[in-house]
Amino acid sequence: MNWGVFEGLLSGVNKYSTAFSRVWLSLVFIFRLLVYLVAAERVWSDDHKDFDCNTQQPGCTNVCFDHFFPVSHIRLWALQLILVTCPSLLVIMHVAYREAKEQRLRETEGDNYRCLYPNPGKKRGGLWWTYLLSLIFKAGVDVVFLYIFYRFYRNYTLPRLVKCELPPCPNVVDCFISRPTEKNIFTLFMVVTTCVCVVLNIVEATYLIGKRCHEC
Repeated sequence: MNWGVFEGLLSGVNKYSTAFSRVWLSLVFIFRLLVYLVAAERVWSDDHKDFDCNTQQPGCTNVCFDHFFPVSHIRLWALQLILVTCPSLLVIMHVAYREAKEQRLRETEGDNYRCLYPNPGKKRGGLWWTYLLSLIFKAGVDVVFLYIFYRFYRNYTLPRLVKCELPPCPNVVDCFISRPTEKNIFTLFMVVTTCVCVVLNIVEATYLIGKRCHEC
């Protein structure tokens, strides 16, 4: 990863964000992305290898693992983090578009051109809508993934023991999940931080709408 480019993107997001979004970005970067990269990946690295069933029937363990873990937590979190951070980059792209348009006018009409955007980063017109929709999209993505996790893993927790009777298992077999307590702690931590991020997005969207209504 090119950390210089990453730092530049973070600086751009902070520059055009409100205080709520800066807190949201800190939560995503420190409590979600870093926890995912440093700890969560290692916790789930052995989920398939150490999933043990008390049978020697070929294929039984693989079928049971696929049934109880249709999608890995790690892959879902990776997709969630990608989708939830992309809207912030769209805001930066919108500001860059305004600045490029202003630069073209300056080059075409000279120094006496009519300034379209005195402050390209100010949330007015289309940029206001882009920013508001980015907040709604980010909150919506987090809510959808919270629902997906709840559907796949009831109450966001993993049991210590699961019973499986899917073919080709010869009968009801007991299967044991690797490090369920540690995985449950990380899962609940990610769920709580996601909920906090959703609340921050809703509060910020309400703040923007209220401020716009007050100005009007």
